[in-house]
Amino acid sequence: MLFSRKDFTDEELIQFYKQLLWPRMIEEKMLVLLRQGKISKWFSGIGQEAISVGATMALQPDEWIMPLHRNLGVFTTRNMPLHKLFKQWQGAKDGYSKGRERSFHFGSKDYHICGMISHLGPQLAIADGVALAYKLREEQKISLAFTGEGGTSEGDFHEALNVAAVWDLPVIFIIENNGYGLSTPVSEQYRCESLVDKARGYGIEGVRIDGNNILTVYETIKGVRDFCIQNKKPYLVECMTFRMRGHEEASGTKYVAPELFTQWALKDPVKSLEQFLQSIQVLSNEAIIEIKETFKSAIDAELKIGFDSPPIMPDEEDELEDVYAKPKASSHVSPVPIFDNSISPLDSRIKTKDNRLIDAIKEGLYQSMQHHNNLVLMGQDIAEYGGAFKITEGFVQEFGKERIRNTPLCESAIVGVALGLSLEGNKSVMEMQFADFVTVGFNQIINNLAKIHYRWGQNADVVIRMPTGAGVGAGPFHSQSNEAWFAHTPGLKVVYPSTPMDAKGLMIAAINDPNPVMYFEHKALYRSISGPVPVDYYEVEIGKARQVRSGDDISIITYGAGVHWAEDFAAEHPEVSINILDLRTLLPLDYAAIREAVKRTGKVLMLHEDTLVGGIGGEISAWINEHCFGMLDAPVMRCASLDTPVPFNIELEKQFLAKSRLKEAIQKLLQY
Repeated sequence: MLFSRKDFTDEELIQFYKQLLWPRMIEEKMLVLLRQGKISKWFSGIGQEAISVGATMALQPDEWIMPLHRNLGVFTTRNMPLHKLFKQWQGAKDGYSKGRERSFHFGSKDYHICGMISHLGPQLAIADGVALAYKLREEQKISLAFTGEGGTSEGDFHEALNVAAVWDLPVIFIIENNGYGLSTPVSEQYRCESLVDKARGYGIEGVRIDGNNILTVYETIKGVRDFCIQNKKPYLVECMTFRMRGHEEASGTKYVAPELFTQWALKDPVKSLEQFLQSIQVLSNEAIIEIKETFKSAIDAELKIGFDSPPIMPDEEDELEDVYAKPKASSHVSPVPIFDNSISPLDSRIKTKDNRLIDAIKEGLYQSMQHHNNLVLMGQDIAEYGGAFKITEGFVQEFGKERIRNTPLCESAIVGVALGLSLEGNKSVMEMQFADFVTVGFNQIINNLAKIHYRWGQNADVVIRMPTGAGVGAGPFHSQSNEAWFAHTPGLKVVYPSTPMDAKGLMIAAINDPNPVMYFEHKALYRSISGPVPVDYYEVEIGKARQVRSGDDISIITYGAGVHWAEDFAAEHPEVSINILDLRTLLPLDYAAIREAVKRTGKVLMLHEDTLVGGIGGEISAWINEHCFGMLDAPVMRCASLDTPVPFNIELEKQFLAKSRLKEAIQKLLQY
């Protein structure tokens, strides 16, 4: 291995050696503890430490890094205390994730390290989001994300590189090419000669380097960092390396040809640097022994602290409290008004105007853009075109293309970008052109956005708009009601307004909330309903249901289009005294309001447009049965859409929708 000293001083070269040796010695100790049964699992980066250490040393300490399993050198180079890292690996309460995560599935805002999820690709798009935040603030910074050669086979790799290229983002993507994705060799992963060749396909620069030479890694990343800042462009670096252990220790290395270990042992990053520094008389044998003894003592001392953690005493309240981030104290001179059922929009003190649902959503977005200068809107065709439903029409002229951003067709990457923006304190709203398209961004929402605060205390200040629902003859890929997918996911909030007033207030509340909010907006209601909407900036509280109509015979608990179906039925059948509760928020649910609706009539009908099996009506029915059984005069009944995909033909669609069975369901319930 050829090292080039260049202008490095003796002290700098010794620092390279120490930073490289430190994670190696930690890993060697972890392997001993693993054999002794004192730790449960370990993903070894032995043999490829130079990439993590060299890249981290080349960055500023406040530039975000998105590491993976084998990047211990990122954490140690950022000077995270070993004893606390060990507590984390042991699942201790006083680790970085309170025992909720293992190994390297955690991050720390203090150290600008973003915790990974097991699905490796999503880290790349988060780096895009951080880089976008730097760019918007005109800061001279970059973000850096790691992936392996196996990770380049994932769609997230393509999406993240494409977005970074199209948006000219200052982000570095590092591929750690160690030859194997667990046991699958590169010959079964890709057919291109070199992974860095892929950079050209995205219109970006790239370079392939020796990943075991820490000086080469450092110099390359340092130079690439300058390039990204000066040119405001991304860069791809492929680092050739080899892991000397298994994917994780339990998997072993039998699938690797023995001669590869012999070949790569000669390129060991620690031993090679050590020999080089000896050859140029920067380090002596005595100095090396002294450094290693010092490190050994430090490791033993740190582990003594690390082992000294009290056993976790599970506390249900603590666990539930940490699912959601708490809103920070408002910096506004006066608090944002919150309208609820006790405040009528017809109150003479409140100036209102008659708006359609679509106008109310637009106004909520517009006033939020005025209110938050760090708010970014993203989505397909939302800029000059104004979006598929024209909700953001005119916004780009008012706020500019930096904040109203057209996106490539890559839902997963844009959700990741939104999370990256949140790491840097930005707010964002992403529009899924249709709620149906959310499936290709599902992983980022369910595993990254929803869990990140519970895992390591990082909020995800993201709103995802979900144009949803049938009734417009759009067929099975543009008409689904998929809110139940998300109401099942702790960490998300799910809102679904049915009136213009609620649409504006819930939009503003969702944007102000520090947690990820899925905002469902029914396409068929966009231009078909209207109502009074307060002119000023206000919120409707998330998690509070709305009493639509009071009645004594039966209670219909519903949301979205179901509210209007229930109201229409009540107007057409004055002989039935119907109590209607609009949930408005599906996660978290307003259980107090649900209980009151049960108590009022003793007969409950769950009505929703979603299909019957797995719909949220089943969950609420079960809760009522468990907690309000004594109040019931009849079984809780459900009225939902057919358990089929949504058909295209209008007559078939009418039959599909729950509305076609509402009268029958009400009559059946009244007979008890």
